[in-house]
Amino acid sequence: MTVEQTSLPPGVELVATLPGATDRIPAGAEARTIRVTLAPGDPGAPPHRHPGPVFGYVTEGEILFELEGQAPRVLKAGDALFEPGGDVIHYQGANNLPDAQSQLVVTMFAPPGTPILTVVGAEELAARRHLRAPVSE
Repeated sequence: MTVEQTSLPPGVELVATLPGATDRIPAGAEARTIRVTLAPGDPGAPPHRHPGPVFGYVTEGEILFELEGQAPRVLKAGDALFEPGGDVIHYQGANNLPDAQSQLVVTMFAPPGTPILTVVGAEELAARRHLRAPVSE
């Protein structure tokens, strides 16, 4: 069932909807809500993956966001994001602003006790290079 914006009470805003998202949640997963604050120009974490799907939105500033198989894009405050987790590499989650902090809030669904992220090594990055979207310069 889809919630329509007009059926929400005053002061409540539907930010984003992701049909089929529950199909990606690992059995027995816990929900983790995480706030990431990036200093001006912060490149974010190195290439990594998450143990489960991540759904959230940018609360402040701009984030340069890139997942394996997708071209890099700039997400601005109010924009939603999704990544499937699992085997997909998260290449970039950088602050796109050189002079202001940026922030995002996400909810991750992951098996209890798993790390929030696992950094991907150089050898694996090289082996999966063909899966990365071409970057135009």
